[in-house]
Amino acid sequence: MIHPTACIHPGARIGAGTVAGPFAVVDADVTLGEQCVLGPHVHLTGHTVIGRGNRFHAGSVIGDAPQDAKYAGGPTRLRIGDGNVFREHVTVHRSNQEAEDTVIGDRNFLMAGSHVGHNCRIGSDNILANGALLAGHVTVADRVFISGNCVVHQFCRIGRLAMMQGGAAISLDLPPFCIARGDNGISGLNVVGLRRAGISASDRLLLRRAYHALFRFTGRRAEALVRVRSQLGGHPLVEELLQFVESTRRGICPAIGRAAPADAPVE
Repeated sequence: MIHPTACIHPGARIGAGTVAGPFAVVDADVTLGEQCVLGPHVHLTGHTVIGRGNRFHAGSVIGDAPQDAKYAGGPTRLRIGDGNVFREHVTVHRSNQEAEDTVIGDRNFLMAGSHVGHNCRIGSDNILANGALLAGHVTVADRVFISGNCVVHQFCRIGRLAMMQGGAAISLDLPPFCIARGDNGISGLNVVGLRRAGISASDRLLLRRAYHALFRFTGRRAEALVRVRSQLGGHPLVEELLQFVESTRRGICPAIGRAAPADAPVE
C-alpha cells in the first residue's frame, strides 16, 4: 500500500499493513510499526522508532533535527508509541543529545500545527490543540489538555489531568489537576477532566481542599505543604499533587484571585 510517488528508503523498516500516500518520504533510519497511515507529503526522518497504528496527516514532519544551536549533528533519537494521531503540519523533533530521547507515549492527539520540541517527554492520552507549542525538554504527564495556541517554555513540567486554556503561556510548572489561565496563572481545578477520568466526587472535594490550602494563601508554600500533608496527606491524589509541588525546580504557577490568610484552616 505504497503510492508510486512515495519515497521509501531501502534501509527503512516498514510494518505490515502500513499505507504511504502521495509524496510521503521515509528516511533510512526510521522504524515504522504495523498498520500506520502516512498522508500526502509526510516526512519521517532521523533515528526514529514508531509503534503501531499511528496516523500522520498531510505535511507532518516527524523526527527532524532539533532546533538547538548546540546540536552537533549526532544520531539522536525520537521514540513514539502506539495509536497516536498527528494532524496536518505537526512537527516533532528528535533529541539534541544521544544520552536522551524525545519520547511520545500512546494515544495522543496532536492537532494541526502543533509542535513538540527536542527532548520532550510526552505521556499518553494527551491532546495538543491547534498551534500548541512545546519548547525543548518539556515534560507532559498523562491525560493533559493543551488548548489552541498555548505556549510552554523549555524545561517546564505539566502534571497529570491538567489543562491549559486557549492562548495560555507558562514558564513555570503546572501542577496536576489544575487549569492554567493567561500567563503563568492557575484558576482552579480541571473538574471536567477529573470527572471524565472517573475521579469520584469525594476525591474531587479532597483535591479542592488541598488546592485552596496550597495555592490560595498568603504565607510560605513550604508551610502550606506541611499543613496539607498533616491534615490531608496519605490520599494518593493529594500526595501526587504535593510531590509535584515539592519537586519543582522552575517554580509553580500561582493561583489567580484572592488569597486566603496563611493560618486559615484546611476546609
